[in-house]
This record gives sequence, C-alpha cells and structure tokens, in this order.
Amino acid sequence: MKPTAISADVLFEDHRANLKWEWVAGLGASERRFDEVAVRAARSGADLVGYLNYIHPYRVQILGEREVAYLLNAGDDACARRVSRIIKLEPPVLVVADGQTAPDTLLAMCERAGLPMFATPESAAFVIDVMRAYLSKHFADRTSMHGVFMDILSLGVLITGESGLGKSELGLELISRGHGLVADDAVDLYRINQTTLEGRCPDLLQNLLEVRGIGLLDIKAIFGETAVRRKMRLKMIVHLVRRETLEREYERIPYEPLNQEVLGIPVRKVIIQVEAGRNIAVLVEAAVRNAILQLRGIDTYQEFVERHRKAMDKGE
Repeated sequence: MKPTAISADVLFEDHRANLKWEWVAGLGASERRFDEVAVRAARSGADLVGYLNYIHPYRVQILGEREVAYLLNAGDDACARRVSRIIKLEPPVLVVADGQTAPDTLLAMCERAGLPMFATPESAAFVIDVMRAYLSKHFADRTSMHGVFMDILSLGVLITGESGLGKSELGLELISRGHGLVADDAVDLYRINQTTLEGRCPDLLQNLLEVRGIGLLDIKAIFGETAVRRKMRLKMIVHLVRRETLEREYERIPYEPLNQEVLGIPVRKVIIQVEAGRNIAVLVEAAVRNAILQLRGIDTYQEFVERHRKAMDKGE
C-alpha cells in the first residue's frame, strides 16, 4: 500500500526552506489534496508535476518565465480563457517560478476557486526536480519485512530467516567487523522507482539492536556514528535456514541465481544453512562479495560450467 494524500499545507512547509517560496493565493485552501485516482495511477513523481500543460489534469502545474509570458502576451479575454482552462484541470497546487509575478487574472481566479498558488525565485526546472523526487518518495509503494538490514561492503543486504536462528547476533558480529546497521527486526521498504527498493528503519527502532540474553543495544552509542546508516537500497536478501529446511526445499548448488520479489521488484537471494561451528558472518561476507562480482559480470558458476563442457569435449 501507499499513501494517496498530501495537503497543500504540508507540501508548502516541507519545501519552504529549500525552495524559498511564498503562498500568494488560495490561503483558505490549505487542506487541498492530490486527486486519489491520479495518485494511484501515477507510476512516478513525473506523472504528478510538470510545466503548464492542458492535457494532464490533477497534477502540480509549474509556471516559469515562458508560461507566464504565454498568459501575459494574450489580451485580457484570451488570458482569462487560458487561466480558466488551467483552473478546470483541478491542479492541487500552482507554482509560479523563475521569480515571475503571477498575472492578476490568475491570482483572482485562484482565490475564487480555492486553489493554492506558491511563488518562488528558484528556477522552474529546479522546482520540478525537487517536487518529482519528493512526490516519488512520498507516494511510493511500501511494505515492512522482518529481518536485519545491513550495509555490507556498500551493498544493502537484508538478513531474514526463522525466529531463533540468530539474525540479530549475526548482525552484531557483522557490525563488529566494520559493516553498518540500518534496521533490526522491522525494515520499512519503499519502491522509489520501477527498479529500486529503499530500506529505512522505523523511528521507534532507530540505532537499536536486540540481542537475546543482553537486551537492547544502542549501536550508535557503542560503536560510533560509522556503525549505523539512515537508509540503503536493497540489493540482496540472505535467508538463514536450518539443515533440514535446506535439504528439503533448496538445491545445494542452484544452477541460476535465486530471486525474491519485493513490491514487484526481483531481489537477489542467497540461502545459508545455520549449524553449530559454521562462521555465518564470513559466509555472508563471501556471498556479498560473490554478488558484487556477478553485478560486474563475473559468474563463477557459469565459468565452471564452461570449463566442465570444454573438459568433456576434450575427453571425446
């Protein structure tokens, strides 16, 4: 699920500092929101904000220097008709950028229609970039997963598995080896675009790791600033299993990489058996290093298969 609402007031306050904008019309419509149907249909923030356009309704319309000139260069009647067409598109907000002054006709119609309008000295292109990134994250599909989310060798790795297998203890061992903690127990995942998942820690659990027998540990206080991360992009899932589960459900050497779908995006997955005497931290590091090689186009398994084929050909 993803949120389908954000008010003009929240939008204004969240960007008042970096966009330096002022609320110039429609002050009484602070609760005006995006159209829910448009938000659900949007694939990214690019579908919800853009330059003045009469084709796409229900999106933030940005008026830069050229758009304001388009309105001002028309006669009074033509300007009124053009402004009326903008109002009929039912945008959640209008933004006048490039330090331009909004035409009086536009200001008056925004007041009558209860349409919030902001004015900013920043460039229209910059406003669109900021708004698209913000809206993409705000309206992103999201879910929560149980596990320990780590930064291992600059790769976002989610450690999952059955309860009692030592996921948090493994996370603590990896932290002691110089890797970073993003979240323990609950990980909030957001699909910020069509191919990317971003994982963050819920505010309630920030910097905390729970280890059985010890309790809650403040990783930032114990290991320092460099031991925690605010967010990471999910690139890999390491799933811990018991021996009987591995033998029953998985192949010892999979002939192709395993994947798990999260919010419709396939994520590389590795299965590691947990057993007394095995150094799981070293195995996880090795799995991550191998994944990095695969991302660079080096596939050890396929190279072995090719060697085996050549050896068989020579034997013939």
